[in-house]
Amino acid sequence: MTLLSDLRKNLKKEFSGLKPIRVALLGDTATQFLNQALRGAGYEKGFDLQIFEADFNQIEQQIFDENSELYNHNPQLIILFHSSHKLLAKYNKSKPQDYGNLASLRMDQVSNLCSIIRSRTAAKIIYYNYTEIDDNVFGNYANSIQQSFLFQLRKLNYELMEYAAANADFYLVDLSSIQNQIGKASVFQPSVYINTDMVLSIDVLPLLAFKTLDLIASMNGKFNKCLIIDLDNTMWGGIIGDDGLESIQLGSLGIGKAFTELQYWFKKLKNRGIILAICSKNTESVAKEPFEKHPDMVLKLDDIALFVANWENKADNIIQIQKILNIGFDSMVFLDDNPFERNIVRQNIPGLTVPELPEDPAEYLEYLYSLGLFETVAFSSEDQNRTKQYQIEAERAGKKKNFINENEYLESLDMVSKIEPFNKFNTPRVAQLSQRSNQFNLRTMRYTETDIELLAANPNTFTFSFTLEDQYGDNGLICIIILEKEDEQTLFINTWLMSCRVLKRGMEHFVLNTIADFAGKIGYTRLKGEYLPTQKNEMVKNHYHDLGFEAASEYWILDVNNYIKKETFIKSK
Repeated sequence: MTLLSDLRKNLKKEFSGLKPIRVALLGDTATQFLNQALRGAGYEKGFDLQIFEADFNQIEQQIFDENSELYNHNPQLIILFHSSHKLLAKYNKSKPQDYGNLASLRMDQVSNLCSIIRSRTAAKIIYYNYTEIDDNVFGNYANSIQQSFLFQLRKLNYELMEYAAANADFYLVDLSSIQNQIGKASVFQPSVYINTDMVLSIDVLPLLAFKTLDLIASMNGKFNKCLIIDLDNTMWGGIIGDDGLESIQLGSLGIGKAFTELQYWFKKLKNRGIILAICSKNTESVAKEPFEKHPDMVLKLDDIALFVANWENKADNIIQIQKILNIGFDSMVFLDDNPFERNIVRQNIPGLTVPELPEDPAEYLEYLYSLGLFETVAFSSEDQNRTKQYQIEAERAGKKKNFINENEYLESLDMVSKIEPFNKFNTPRVAQLSQRSNQFNLRTMRYTETDIELLAANPNTFTFSFTLEDQYGDNGLICIIILEKEDEQTLFINTWLMSCRVLKRGMEHFVLNTIADFAGKIGYTRLKGEYLPTQKNEMVKNHYHDLGFEAASEYWILDVNNYIKKETFIKSK
């Protein structure tokens, strides 16, 4: 367990080279140690959190005053912490007839504060929800009567979830679940609160800080996209090659129940858009047999994007999986019950997450719950099709081997693309693609659904979304372009990002043909591009050069009038 003292040590380390993020921390209770925990956890996640910490209990003053230190800091993120204990004090001072309105009044306050923030800054808002306090005035009846403080707290947390669902720039960190996980005694210490007005214990701060950083990392495109799973004693109990189909442990009785419930979790992750892959030392036909024949298997072969079972080194097999998926190792998680295999993979693939599974399979699921491995800030209908898309990609890769000529292969795919501006139907996917794309992302821009709606309505921007479909299936929306009017002759390419699943199919040529043609038709003579390097987007370092743009200081310029269309085998739909 990480201690606050461990995180404090990070504050003495070199932060240069980490991604800077301006953060404002506002609380109605003492937050100085939370500030330190956030900074230290940020270091471990690769971020330099440049935090402005407001004075104690100055949330409203900082937000209402347009000249406050909050706005002078120009934060990209604002963390708001209204504590349950301060809310209880407000409840205690209320008139009995007002007890039942506490949640609605606080929700109105939160909504008003957020509206003011939105009117003065583009900062995203992170809000800590409310830990439960049962003042035991009503006993168990507190769950049935609106006038109870416990009822109001639970209602408030529900209304916060509803508000977050309706506002794409408002994110919740589930402090209440942390208390449920580790117990109230580990979160709140009465003597500390009475003497220092600090609501959160020192012990819980690292956990809350990492929970917050998981969310911040996800906002900035750092999250896990793929789960690679071993089979024997990980997917089921026993060894399929030795024990046989009938003797592996699965089902609703004994230790088999642990593996079955684990598979249900894998299935839910797959339905949410996490790519499932198998990496097992096994004969492939034997390894696939439970998926095909065992009545208690929850997962089927259709749930698995890539199935690799052989007697090769697992690290080498994972490298092959990564090449096919074309995502970073730091976006992948590997589960294996065998400590030897885990260590081999860790030593050979830095950056890959390899959890140290407990010895007892009954503990697997609760342990994995506690790690927060699959944070996300968006979900769209296309996520549910991701496994099929990667299965199709593996099929494409197999067919490609049959072609000697690259152009013949591309022509054989019969590719078509639908081009649309941003609209209410594609907004969730456009926002999600901006948050997920790291490698093919020229300026690494991130957008919420609210941002996308504003861009679509801005008369000074032109937006494009591209889908890609071929004879094997539909890849869905895979590329977005945002052009900004810079002057009467120039359109600036504010955003050009693309899913790496469609690399080397000529999509970048098709996109450039599209936007160059558009620019010429509306009277613009220049396209201006910019590459902003990150640790992950070096693959597009020469993107504009390779497309024929000319270097101009830190930018790249394309003369639209003299542009010759690139050859591509993609047709407009």
